[in-house]
Amino acid sequence: MATNFIQPGENLTIPAAAVTLAGEPVVIGGITGVALGDAGIGTMIDVATEGVFELNKVAANVFAVGAACFWDATAGLITSTSTGNTKFGVAVEAVIAGTATVKVRLIAF
Repeated sequence: MATNFIQPGENLTIPAAAVTLAGEPVVIGGITGVALGDAGIGTMIDVATEGVFELNKVAANVFAVGAACFWDATAGLITSTSTGNTKFGVAVEAVIAGTATVKVRLIAF
């Protein structure tokens, strides 16, 4: 194994940019993931960058399996709208309008 290897990278420990609760989406620069614990601003937080998570979405949005999912930081929800939002992952189930959540496979930045 290479002597400069640090870690696999599916979970990262980074400083929280905002007050964050476990299970909430996290976007810090080019890193996207889901918080594995609670943290205050500037405190270290473990963030999953791989896996499938059930996340709150814009109720009016519809997702097909494999559809791109974006993080709308203003609304604090997953959305199908790319403009002004951060690519977060892909839907792994089809969901209709009126549902509150979608299962998202995270993209490892």
